[in-house]
Amino acid sequence: MTQPALQSSIESVPAGAWAVGVSGGADSVALLRLLHAHRPDLRLHVVHLNHETRGEHSDADAAFVDALVKQLQLPVTVDRLHRVLPRISPLPANRSAMFRAARLMLFRDVVRENKLHGVILAHHRLDQAETLLLRLMRGAGPAGLRGMAAVSANGDLTLLRPLLAVPPQSLRAYLAQLGQPWREDASNASPCYRRNRVRNLLNADPALIDALLALGHTCDGLSDWLQRTTPALPTSLPIDGLDGLPPLVREQAARTWLASAGVPVDDLNDRVAARLLQMMDDAASGRRADFPGAVRVTRKRREIVAEPSGKVPPSHPAVAPLQSPPI
Repeated sequence: MTQPALQSSIESVPAGAWAVGVSGGADSVALLRLLHAHRPDLRLHVVHLNHETRGEHSDADAAFVDALVKQLQLPVTVDRLHRVLPRISPLPANRSAMFRAARLMLFRDVVRENKLHGVILAHHRLDQAETLLLRLMRGAGPAGLRGMAAVSANGDLTLLRPLLAVPPQSLRAYLAQLGQPWREDASNASPCYRRNRVRNLLNADPALIDALLALGHTCDGLSDWLQRTTPALPTSLPIDGLDGLPPLVREQAARTWLASAGVPVDDLNDRVAARLLQMMDDAASGRRADFPGAVRVTRKRREIVAEPSGKVPPSHPAVAPLQSPPI
C-alpha cells in the first residue's frame, strides 16, 4: 500500500479534537504519525496505559510514547493500570477483557476531561480477521460474526478505526520510510495467548484472511437486517413474547434483551442466547440462571425478568509483575 493510499485511509476522521490510543507498537505509532503529518485540521491528544505486566519493559513503553509525543508537541496522558482498575465495576475475570476495560475507562476519562469527540484506534486488516476468527471459535453464529466497525460507540465513548482496510506490513513500511522506531512487545510472540496463535495461523495462510473478511462483510449485512427486523422488547419479557418469530430473529431478540439487562456484548454467543430461550420454552428447566456480567434471569409465572445476581464475578489473579502497591 502506497503512502497516498495510507493517507486516504485517515481522511474519514472528522475534523476536530480527538484522543489517539498509542501503545508504542508499530500500528499505533504509524497511526499517530499519519494523523499528525496529514491532518492539520485535527487536535490530537495521545493516551497511553501502562499495563504494568512486563516490569521495566512496560515502563520503557510509556517513556517511549511520552518522548515521541513531546517531539511532536502534542498533549499526552499516561496512566498506570493499578490506578484505573479501581474505577471499573464489575471487574472482568478474563485478563484480556480486564485490560480492554481499563483502556476504555482511561479513554473515556480523557475524552470527557478534555472535551474531545472520541478516540481513534489503530486496528488494521489483520486485527479484523483475528477478531472474526476468535468470535467464530467462541461459538458466535451468523448474527454474531460482525467485524469491528470503522465507527462505533462504547456507551458514550465514540471509537474510530480508520485503518481496518490497511495491512500491518504497510504501516511498518511507512515507519521505515520515516526512520521512526517503535516498541516491540515480546509477549505478542508468545504461544501462550490464543490471539497470538490465531495471528500465526492467519499469517501462514493469507487466503484465510480474505475468507474471514468476506464472511464478516456478509454477516454485517445479515446483522443489520436482524436489527431492523427484531422487535423492541419490554424489561419484563412475557414467556410467549418471542413466539412466532423466525429462529434467527428470535435468537437476535434474546441477545438484544440480555444485552439490555447487562450481559456483556462480547459474551453474547449463541449458547448464551439458547439458555434464555430454553427458560422461555421449557417449563421444566430451572427457574433461575446466572448469565455473564453478574446478571440473574428468573422465570416468574408468565414472564422473564433480569436483575443483578449479587455475585461478584470471579476476580482475575493480580497482574504481575506490578511496580506499584498491590491492586
